[in-house]
Amino acid sequence: MVQIRCKNNGVTKSFPEGISLLEVWQDFADDLHLAFPVVSAKVNNVSQGLKYRVFNNRDVEFIDARDGSGRRVYARSLCFVLYKAVSDEFPGSKLFVEHPLSRGYYCNFKKKDGAPLTDADVERICRRMQEIVDADMLFRRTEATLEEAVRVFTERGFTDKVKLLETSGQVYTYYYTLGDTVDYYYGPLVPSAGYLKVWGLERYHDGLLLRMPDKHNPLVLAEKVDQPRTFEVFAEKVRWDVIMHLSNVGDVNKAVLKGYASELIQVSEALQEKKIVKIAEEIDRRFHCEKDPIRLVLITGPSSSGKSTFCKRLSVQLLACGLRPLSFSTDDYFVNRVDTPKLPNGQYDFDNVETVDYRLLSDHLARLMKGEEVEVPEYNFVTGKREYNGKRLRLTDDRVLIIEGIHALNPLLTKDVPDALKYKIYISALTSISLDDHNWIPTQDNRLLRRIIRDYNKGAYTARETISQWKSVCEAEDQWIFPFQETADVMFNSALNIEFAVLRTHAEVILASVPKNCPEYAEAHRLLKFIHYFIPISDKEIPPTSIMREFVGGSSFKY
Repeated sequence: MVQIRCKNNGVTKSFPEGISLLEVWQDFADDLHLAFPVVSAKVNNVSQGLKYRVFNNRDVEFIDARDGSGRRVYARSLCFVLYKAVSDEFPGSKLFVEHPLSRGYYCNFKKKDGAPLTDADVERICRRMQEIVDADMLFRRTEATLEEAVRVFTERGFTDKVKLLETSGQVYTYYYTLGDTVDYYYGPLVPSAGYLKVWGLERYHDGLLLRMPDKHNPLVLAEKVDQPRTFEVFAEKVRWDVIMHLSNVGDVNKAVLKGYASELIQVSEALQEKKIVKIAEEIDRRFHCEKDPIRLVLITGPSSSGKSTFCKRLSVQLLACGLRPLSFSTDDYFVNRVDTPKLPNGQYDFDNVETVDYRLLSDHLARLMKGEEVEVPEYNFVTGKREYNGKRLRLTDDRVLIIEGIHALNPLLTKDVPDALKYKIYISALTSISLDDHNWIPTQDNRLLRRIIRDYNKGAYTARETISQWKSVCEAEDQWIFPFQETADVMFNSALNIEFAVLRTHAEVILASVPKNCPEYAEAHRLLKFIHYFIPISDKEIPPTSIMREFVGGSSFKY
């Protein structure tokens, strides 16, 4: 017998060795009365599917689709149902699950005959998906040697999965089957398709939008948010992936093994610099317009998107255009710490827009636009007070003002400045590589790894502390940053194709320091498992002006 402690209620019970988590859940279910359906579990703080079998004493926490781990399990499983439906209805077609979008996942669908996707096609796929769900078709997991898995996928023409597995360095791996359809997923799935009762599928641009349950209430669909600018940034990324022949991790690993790491770094950095030059030239053009010339550049983005380095690099390119950028941060307009709003738990809510004295900031900006001189404050982070130390600014005819901060696109901060005088930039690490055709990399993972490494190197936080804070960071972004991203004049993708290969060399030791007996270990374990798909690349050839240097160290910019 084994002892299993259910962390949901703290009760320990005895079970036969080899019992599945699904059977354990059925024993505990009547006592827990959970509001939402369970989709997976964490066993000793490691995410597992409900078919996982227990042979030793364990702590088990059952989770639903509100938990990040549960949402990933649900999304992976639903993607497999979509892929099977597409394969059944359109043999020989290709499905690419490309990126998260509009609170769902955008999928590129190519029919064998090259014909465009129609509403009737989507209806056929939806019907087949519903049939699979109604039949409660089982997901089966098969463990195999690497050679056997490669053979299985080679026979089916899955070159993306073959390249991923061949470069993974594994001895054993696994694959999944749903009926007679085979696929590979790098994390657990739900036991059967009947668990996937909430979903939607519709045409979106020239592809499909697979819609997911709401992350706060998994019993209903998440409300769709149209994101045309975000879609175009992702589409641009896909076009460059095709040009560079780097559609997935296997492609990157193969190129590294062939000795092309330096070239990949150089081309990736050149593409970013090209985009920054284009933005600077557009600002310069509009700065010199006779009617309503741009005088204010606003830069925002979520945590660890690279705002600071982007601001520095843009300033350099504006100087090259003949403009003199003048910049300051919204941080200097923080209210005194005693006036900072608080979260329900009593901690300061530093992400709240009320943390910024936006009334004063808006007034100062309006006066600067009129050519007046303004004494701007400087925030003392030691004392938690705003100070006036004689710092005065005036916007002369050859200057453009740059403001960077998480609330920079919030109209409250610039309400007294005419919109025609503003140029708004949104920056984020919109991950530019996929594991394979059906396994995307969450954009948040890119930023979380950056933040873990930077916090650790600065001695600010341990990996455990950064992971612990990450949920609150993301919730604040949902409230204060993402609602304004589509108002930007331009979006900049700060992610690099080779980024995870470089981050691996920094993140492994840091993530390994997270204790196994804490809740944060689940995320550390998942990130470690995920980055091991990448062949590591040294950062020695990353330029000192690279956005990556903001996180791994060695930047030539002063922050």
